[in-house]
Amino acid sequence: MSPSRRTFVKLSAALGGALGLGAVPDFPFGDRGPHAAGAPRRPAGRAATPLDLLIIGGTGFTGPAQVNYALERGHKVTLFNRNKTRPDLFKGAVTELIGDLNDDTSALEGKRFDVVIDNPTTSPIWVRNVARYMAGHTGHYIFISTMSVYADNSRPDMDETDGLTPMPAGVDPFAVPAAQARNYYGAFKTYCEGLVEKTYPGINTIIRPGLIVGPLDASDRFTYWPYRIDQGGEVLAPNSPDDPTQFIDARDLAEWTIRMAEQHEMGIYNAVGPAQPMNMAELLYGIRAVTTAGARFTWVPTEFLTAHGVHGWRHMPVWVPPTGATAGFLRRGNARAVGKGLRFRPLAETARDTLDWNRTRPQKALDALAQGAVAGIPAAKEAEVLAAWHAAQGAR
Repeated sequence: MSPSRRTFVKLSAALGGALGLGAVPDFPFGDRGPHAAGAPRRPAGRAATPLDLLIIGGTGFTGPAQVNYALERGHKVTLFNRNKTRPDLFKGAVTELIGDLNDDTSALEGKRFDVVIDNPTTSPIWVRNVARYMAGHTGHYIFISTMSVYADNSRPDMDETDGLTPMPAGVDPFAVPAAQARNYYGAFKTYCEGLVEKTYPGINTIIRPGLIVGPLDASDRFTYWPYRIDQGGEVLAPNSPDDPTQFIDARDLAEWTIRMAEQHEMGIYNAVGPAQPMNMAELLYGIRAVTTAGARFTWVPTEFLTAHGVHGWRHMPVWVPPTGATAGFLRRGNARAVGKGLRFRPLAETARDTLDWNRTRPQKALDALAQGAVAGIPAAKEAEVLAAWHAAQGAR
């Protein structure tokens, strides 16, 4: 066994925890790594042709699963990042290039890669700065975009040909500091897609995920539900059990991205699941099935929620009103990606692993979750709205 492979195996064991080999690393946010839940890993197998991969980012949310899967498949992996998020996470198993997408990508100078996977880019400045060294020096550029590029979310089941978000009048995407790119998220991602297609013509893949969920997701946009349902009691649920929802486990996205690199697949793909439409009842009751808390759901209409300051996506994650301007937001077509091999693990696996990972987080993160600091409804607010709903029903 080579030193690099031996290092990777030791690292994977430490990350997995369940294998009982070595100490668990003390990552930021209390993370134990991408396979911390203890569920058996599905064997990856070896790729027919090993690739030389550059992964931009690689240590955040989806990146670690990409790296693990790529190494298991026998690929050579180089990471380019600032080495600030989970620093040295894969030290010894990958080549590490340190730089900053804002102003210093010189570590890429003179390098060539079979495939570049661009995970974190939200600013056109970042595409340009990477292109200074990668344009003409890679055979395949994979850009992780977003469903937020679509300008119209009112129509269900739209595919990748739907219209995109234009740049607002008077905004120069290269004059806006990268730190402010989130203010123009959909428009900037659209612009980045165009730059990628122009810079890497005929050798680019654009992947548009929906809501990415699972272990390591500190946004709480899915994590809220496993956490809250595991608390038991009466749970405020949005509008109707039949309302649609969509998401993708970060590990499914990561593994499919590596396979798309192996298959040299080009084009644009909506990466969202599950394979068949899912509604909120299936989501919430499916999550409840991996707990023993006996939570019970009270479905409260959108109008009542809105009147009491409860909003979709922010307070009721993985849900928006399925009417009007957001009727198609969680009903995007995914047939093209499924046709290229995108597969989805069972909801129970995602829910269980997310819940197990969440239990490893520090108390301050759990307190923030209970308070709805990032996503989800604060416990006190939930109780207040439920009481008001029951009072209104009793008054009828």
